[in-house]
Amino acid sequence: MANLKEIRNRITSVSSTMQITSAMKMVSAAKLKKAQDAITAMRPYAEKLTELLQSLSATLEGGTGEEFTTQREVKKVLLVAITSNRGLCGAFNSNVIKEAKNRSEFYAGKQVDIFAIGKKGNDVLSKTNTVIENQSSVFDNLTFDNVAAIAEALTQKFVSGEYDKIELIYNQFKNAATQIVQTEQFLPLAPVKSDLNVAAGDYIFEPSKEEIVLTLIPKSLKTQLYKGIRDSFASEHGARMTAMHKATDNATELRNQLKLTYNKARQAAITNEILEIVGGAEALNA
Repeated sequence: MANLKEIRNRITSVSSTMQITSAMKMVSAAKLKKAQDAITAMRPYAEKLTELLQSLSATLEGGTGEEFTTQREVKKVLLVAITSNRGLCGAFNSNVIKEAKNRSEFYAGKQVDIFAIGKKGNDVLSKTNTVIENQSSVFDNLTFDNVAAIAEALTQKFVSGEYDKIELIYNQFKNAATQIVQTEQFLPLAPVKSDLNVAAGDYIFEPSKEEIVLTLIPKSLKTQLYKGIRDSFASEHGARMTAMHKATDNATELRNQLKLTYNKARQAAITNEILEIVGGAEALNA
């Protein structure tokens, strides 16, 4: 059994760790509320924008927006892996990294590159894949304008023919304890189908439907990427809060076990001292 000093040192160490994890849990909980409100408020807008785009596209004829919808033979694929800049958030980053590697294997025989958004994904994936760019700084000031610049760069890579397909891989926020890894096709745009039978004369369009669609498609792509990063950002804080909650519980349990061990060792030492005193007294009386 370890001596009393060693056990006291371990109790002190575990207590310090518990204070740190508890503080990190509270910080993540505070940040989660803000991030959750942001993604919850944004989802209806993103869904309505997609619905509007589908409704308009279903009534168009000709090749309007074909630069965004052209289905080319897939030879070069770009995977946009959205992770975080920091760890201590359970399997949050490893799940996205694992999915990115699975998608790379799925496209075996084709050129597969990685566009990293987040330091953790870049650090790991750069060892096994070709990472063409890392945009981890976007989390320093997460705004629509900053994300829009990234979306424009990705769109240009597809329109110019540099890549035939672009996919987003990120954690979708469900609740603080649950994050779902999603793989979404970013470009080319999937063929749209509308369940709404909108007659051409139902609305008066100004400017023309074609111009509206050409304006909505880039905006929809920017919104899709922004929603993905916002989802990932909220998921990160939820995963970190849950991980730190479990770490605090484990540290509390370990500290209690160490205290019990310490008390047993201390009681045993006291008992031995009493026995030695009693034995010495009996020896003197004999």
